[in-house]
Amino acid sequence: MSMKTLLLLVLFTGLSIRFVSAQMITIEEAQAKAEANYPAIVRYDLIEQTKNFNMANANKAYLPQGTLSAQGTWQSDVTSIDLNMPGVEIPTIDQDQYKIAAELNQLIWDGGKISAQKKSIDAQAALENKQLDTEIYALRERVNNLYFGILLMKGQLNQHGILEKELQRNYDNVQVYIQNGVANEGDLSVVKVEQLKAAQQRIHLESTLEAYIRMLSVLIGEELDGNVVFVKPDPGNTITSPVINRPELQLFKAQEHTIETQRSLLNAGIRPTIGAFAQGGYGKPGLNMFDNEFSPYFLGGVRVSWNFGNLYTLKNDKKKIDLQKLSVDSQRETFLYNLNTVIPQQQIEIEKFRKTMQDDNEIIDLQSQIREAAEVKVENGTMTVSDLMKEINSEEAAKQAKTLHEIQYLMSVYALKYTTNN
Repeated sequence: MSMKTLLLLVLFTGLSIRFVSAQMITIEEAQAKAEANYPAIVRYDLIEQTKNFNMANANKAYLPQGTLSAQGTWQSDVTSIDLNMPGVEIPTIDQDQYKIAAELNQLIWDGGKISAQKKSIDAQAALENKQLDTEIYALRERVNNLYFGILLMKGQLNQHGILEKELQRNYDNVQVYIQNGVANEGDLSVVKVEQLKAAQQRIHLESTLEAYIRMLSVLIGEELDGNVVFVKPDPGNTITSPVINRPELQLFKAQEHTIETQRSLLNAGIRPTIGAFAQGGYGKPGLNMFDNEFSPYFLGGVRVSWNFGNLYTLKNDKKKIDLQKLSVDSQRETFLYNLNTVIPQQQIEIEKFRKTMQDDNEIIDLQSQIREAAEVKVENGTMTVSDLMKEINSEEAAKQAKTLHEIQYLMSVYALKYTTNN
């Protein structure tokens, strides 16, 4: 293998490694990573587990329910039969009585209470999920602000590098002008001052960029550095008639459903319940109340119970549910009202920056022509270096303005996307 071939292979390999190792990230990827890294994300699983436990507990109401009881009593009086018949002795019951008993109850029909309770558990879990959806969705705005801040700083740093090269070129030119007697050391100092100011500005931009990247790294849970390629998003078609699809709307719907399940619980609460029971015990007396000896006993049957006290408050309780639903409706209407107030403002912002960008290139071209003409005048000795620096700064300001307008346009587009979730 020739030396030339070896050098080409090494160069190609180095470039390949650099290309492969280059890290790229889009704003959508940053949003997804921030959501996946958010500590509260584990609550989705906790909500599901809690729901499953509550459902299992509700189903256990269908299992036989057992109780064990024991009591000992002394009575001031007992049942007696006042009957005097020759040869007939009627036993007298002892005033001290004892009993220990075990009872099993099997629910047959509960009036729909368990079914209503399970619907309420399911609705509450769905509500908590929607609340978490809303909390996590808010991360997008934070990611957007940092991401576009990074793009702005990178754009300004890139433009700043061009300015520094321009200043260095003029510094070299002024040195030539001094040799030709067109300029003096004072003119050289003027350029040097601008170079120092530019260096200070670069430090400020680099520090701000580093801070933004560090904050975004924390959000997404991934170490980023200044070499990462932050892909400039494509704004696509501007939303003209946005449809609001925010997760808060699903949250309001879940709140309404949760409130409505309370109505089922109320209706089930006014119905009777039917169950079977069996009781076995040992006591004095047993089932034969005239037997003063300890004896076992057993009984079983069907029991119907109806707590109609809930009927007293049923009407008011249903009115309270209606009021709660009205409150949710009011919150939803207020939320939509606020968004519908913001959306037109954001659309105006988008159009404003779009139109502003149309003139940026022309302004830069004209400013470049002015700067070039100023350089010729300085070279001819008809303009001072200080005036030339003003024109260079004006050109730089125009270029920085273009960078700013592009990022502001993208930010306004994504702000509208965030507002509508489209």
